[in-house]
Amino acid sequence: MFAPRLRRSLSYLNEDQLVAAIAGVPDDVREGHFAVLAIKGEETKRFVIELDYLNDPAFLGLLDLAKEEYGFRNKGALAVPCRPQELQKILDDRKVY
Repeated sequence: MFAPRLRRSLSYLNEDQLVAAIAGVPDDVREGHFAVLAIKGEETKRFVIELDYLNDPAFLGLLDLAKEEYGFRNKGALAVPCRPQELQKILDDRKVY
């Protein structure tokens, strides 16, 4: 039913958890990507970002802010406390290189 590589990487889950984990990923979040919400006041925008950004110093700074703001109890999509334009600038600046 599931691809062998995926099954091995999620082998710590039982069959029901595996189905839920796969079903819970939105279609626009491709392999090698993750969803992030940029939230500041009333402004909220959802981004789908490549995993490589987890090594980007500017993005890591946002994760530090998220840890301070929300702690580790946040459920659901990863949220960072910044205006969507700020996150977009980080994404755009990296594409220049």
